[in-house]
Amino acid sequence: MLTHEPENSGPLLPRHERILELLATDRVVEVARLAEILGVSAVTIRSDLDLLERRQLLRRIRGGATAVRPARFERPLDLPSHSFAAEKERIGAMAARMVRDGETIILDAGTTAVAMAMALPGDLKDVVVVTSSLDVALVLHSHPGATVIVSGGKLKKTGRNAHSHSLTSPFGTVLLRQINADCAYLCCTGIDLERGFTNAQFEEIEIKRAMIDSARRVVMLGDHAKIGHVAGALIAPLRDVTALVTDSGAAPADVQALEQAGLQVLLA
Repeated sequence: MLTHEPENSGPLLPRHERILELLATDRVVEVARLAEILGVSAVTIRSDLDLLERRQLLRRIRGGATAVRPARFERPLDLPSHSFAAEKERIGAMAARMVRDGETIILDAGTTAVAMAMALPGDLKDVVVVTSSLDVALVLHSHPGATVIVSGGKLKKTGRNAHSHSLTSPFGTVLLRQINADCAYLCCTGIDLERGFTNAQFEEIEIKRAMIDSARRVVMLGDHAKIGHVAGALIAPLRDVTALVTDSGAAPADVQALEQAGLQVLLA
């Protein structure tokens, strides 16, 4: 019989402490693995994770949980919360876990890019983030292990998201041409097997292409609703992108077709 305890006070069960220990090491835990390690049912583990999330000790994700960000690295209060759908948060969290100490990364503008910036582990060290997004720069300003470089250019005043603050040409690619990044993380509007990755905002295309040219690897971030959609401007064909991080709502047939075309697809 499970012990019912106050959600926001009182000691943790030994099982809960073990879950948090595993999270501190791995940053992500899966329900099935926890059930095996702790010798309890998956139903019990899900209940444990829900309780620990209510106590703000972890964050639930599909199939498991991820570590919460350290308190010293918090989301700025003036960023629009309504822009963050659950899918984008999961995509951003998965992409953030791909970043390693000492890397130089390029981070695009867009709500999913901001979600990734918010999810960057607080214990990352010596990471350089080059971004065309003032929102991303603001999020990472307080990150203890990140050096933030803004690409420069003209502040964009149009687009579907009136709260987004991104930089475009003229002069938007000057600094990017001097960068040798380990990976570029880009957002897009459309993902199509034949037409590749596309975008609805024409003025952003030059910036995105310069980001691709300046990185050894390219990871595209896009929710499942963008698969099969073609926007007006080409960012890159599938062959120029290393991986796509999308959400588990993607149709298996679409995922299979993209993978058969040579694109690695990661489901958040």
